[in-house]
Amino acid sequence: MASAAEQLASSINLSAFSKATELKSRIWFTLGALVIYRLGTYIPIPGIDPGILQDVFSRNAGGILGMFDMFSGGALGRMTIFALNIMPYISASIIIQLLTAVSPTLEALKKEGESGRKKLNQYTRLGTVLLAAVQSYGIAVGLEGMRAGAQSAVIDPGLFFRLVTVVTLTSGTVFLMWLGEQITARGVGNGISLIIFAGIVANLPHALASTLELGRTGAISTVFIIVFLVMSILVVGFIVFMERAQRRILVQYPKRQVGNKMFGGDASHLPLKINTSGVIPPIFASSLLLLPATVANFEANGQGFGWIGEITAYLGHGRPLYMALYIGLICFFCFFYTAIVFNPVETADNLRKYGGFIPGIRPGKNTADYLDYVLTRLTVVGAAYLSAVCILPEILISEYSVPFYFGGTSLLIVVSVTMDTVAQIHSHLLAHQYEGLIKKAKLRGRRG
Repeated sequence: MASAAEQLASSINLSAFSKATELKSRIWFTLGALVIYRLGTYIPIPGIDPGILQDVFSRNAGGILGMFDMFSGGALGRMTIFALNIMPYISASIIIQLLTAVSPTLEALKKEGESGRKKLNQYTRLGTVLLAAVQSYGIAVGLEGMRAGAQSAVIDPGLFFRLVTVVTLTSGTVFLMWLGEQITARGVGNGISLIIFAGIVANLPHALASTLELGRTGAISTVFIIVFLVMSILVVGFIVFMERAQRRILVQYPKRQVGNKMFGGDASHLPLKINTSGVIPPIFASSLLLLPATVANFEANGQGFGWIGEITAYLGHGRPLYMALYIGLICFFCFFYTAIVFNPVETADNLRKYGGFIPGIRPGKNTADYLDYVLTRLTVVGAAYLSAVCILPEILISEYSVPFYFGGTSLLIVVSVTMDTVAQIHSHLLAHQYEGLIKKAKLRGRRG
């Protein structure tokens, strides 16, 4: 069966794509939605002095603002209506997942099927609005405190400016949340992931031009640029390999006799990914480590807040303490998030409910222990892989001023989203070919 599917997949060509009208409409819808998103990243919120704002962001480019500006495609640096991007929605989703693991009420909703999933989505939306409003107010207050010399980044600070900023930024996040859901339902790929992907990819040409400019001015050598580009390609290939890697656990189903016929006896596989947590660990780890530097850089005189300034000195890019904490936090979030998204006990119970078992392992607790044993070792490998991918670019960023866009987190997001989108396009083409084969079979049957 698998070989037949592979042969059918290999036969997909441009002619099949040209006939898949539904797929083409989905792709055009996705592209149109992303164009709307990119246009919104250039519409500024009212009452901002762009020159002073640009000066402040250039001084904070190495902090958490630089990383979030990367995710927003430059919208935060320009302080546009999409400055918060989709990050409040992602934060709300993670919070709901965490609460689902500890709250019996939310866990019961998760098990209710479609109706429970809709309620959890509604809670996520409400959480997104709340987080966006809080973050918007924080940004408004922070903007009023941003100064370049004697000039403020806000033309007319006050309560009205804060209200307008909160309404504008929150509305922008809610619109992006809705746009992402529309892309998921009517387009191709995961809409939320594609919005982040579009923001990163949109600034890649500028990042590449900045790197080449460093080579032109002699800040870095031409040989290093060539080695760096080759290394980036190799890292992308390594990410693709690791993201596709799985440990397949054989699951056997017993034979059952119904009347004079035998049913069952099939074997399937339970796939366990090496990197179950995805890009969550690097994002969380980077946010926590860059927070002290950002707070210190916001002080007007630039001297840092006492002990925060001292911590910032040890948490610079490429410093040993920064590297050690970065690896430690990535490993922690890998295990923490994997424990949330995969429950060995629940999986073992589902296998026993449907009559499945792992050969050589007793159903129930022994199966759960075995799955936990395998998953723990896979997570160790996944954490080591994420640490290696993220630490190497950090060294390049600190030593050679390579832009954030070539960092491990951005490469992980770009590669993962590209693989997911291509897989969905592939499945649409495959379904279209299956439909064509079924229609041909029906026509032959009628002629016969």
